[in-house]
Amino acid sequence: MKIAILGKPFGEEYEPFIQNLFDELLRRKAEVTVVEHFSLFLSNRINLPTGLGTFSRGDKLEGVDIVLSIGGDGTLLDTVTYVGALQIPILGINTGRLGFLATIAHDSINLALDALFKGHYNLDDRALIRVDSDQEIFDGINFGLNEFSLLKRDSSAMIAVHAYIDGEYLNTYWADGLVVATPTGSTGYSLSCGGPLVLPQTNNFVISPVCPHNLNVRPMIVSDRSVISFEVEGRSSTYLATLDSRSMPVDMSVQIAVRREAFVARLVKLHHVNFLTTLRGKLNWGLDKRTNIFK
Repeated sequence: MKIAILGKPFGEEYEPFIQNLFDELLRRKAEVTVVEHFSLFLSNRINLPTGLGTFSRGDKLEGVDIVLSIGGDGTLLDTVTYVGALQIPILGINTGRLGFLATIAHDSINLALDALFKGHYNLDDRALIRVDSDQEIFDGINFGLNEFSLLKRDSSAMIAVHAYIDGEYLNTYWADGLVVATPTGSTGYSLSCGGPLVLPQTNNFVISPVCPHNLNVRPMIVSDRSVISFEVEGRSSTYLATLDSRSMPVDMSVQIAVRREAFVARLVKLHHVNFLTTLRGKLNWGLDKRTNIFK
C-alpha cells in the first residue's frame, strides 16, 4: 500500500503516537511519502524510516492509495486541496481540537491502520464548492470542502451583497458578510452564524448571513445544482473572499459565482465511526441529567 502523509506541527505529547504510526507503517511494509514541510518538522521530533519519500504542492499523487491527514479539521481541509480531482481517500488523525472531519483519535492509530490494511472501511463522498471569477483569486485552487464566504475587511463598515440564484435575484444582504456552506461545512462557520445542521449526503448549499443588519433575514437552504452569484458594494474598495481557511482581498468589481464542484472529497469512514455519533460527541448533545430518566 502506498500512503501519503500531510500534517501540521503538533505538541510533544503526540510524539509517541506519531512515532508509533511510522513504526507500524514500516512494519506493514507500506510505501510512505510525506509532504516536504511536515517531513522537516518530523525529522526534529521523531525517528523517521530511511528512504522516506517527500512531495510538495503541485506534485502528482498518482499511485497513492490512502492519504493520512495529521492535525485538526483545518489540516484535512488543506489536504483536500492537495488531492483535488484524484479523489484519493483521506483519513484524518486528530492532533487538533474539535475534529468533526479528523475523527481518529491519536490513541486509536493502530486500530485505524488495522482497519485500513484489512479493508474494513467505507468511503464517504463529500460535495465540494467551486468558485468561478473573472479574475484569479485563489491561485488556481478554487474549490473547498466547507464554505465560501464574502466578508467585510477588519476596519470597514458593513457590505451589501446582492445575491442571485441561477441568474434570478434573491436578496440584498446588508451584513458583515455572507457564507455559502456545503453540507460538510454546515457544522463550521455557517453554524456559528445561526445556520442549520445538514446531513453530509444531502445535495444542498446553506446561505447564511454574517451579523445581518436586517433581523428578518435568515439562513436559507438551496439546491447544490444551483449557481449562486454575487455583486458586492461597500464604502471600502475591497472585501475579503475566503474559501475554507484561505482568504484574499478582492476588488468590488470582481464577478464571483459558486457552484458544486465536478469531483468530490473522498473521506475514509471506519465502521465504528458515523456522523451522528460524531455530532453528539462534538456538540455535547445529551449531556442532560434527564437523558436516562426513562431507562
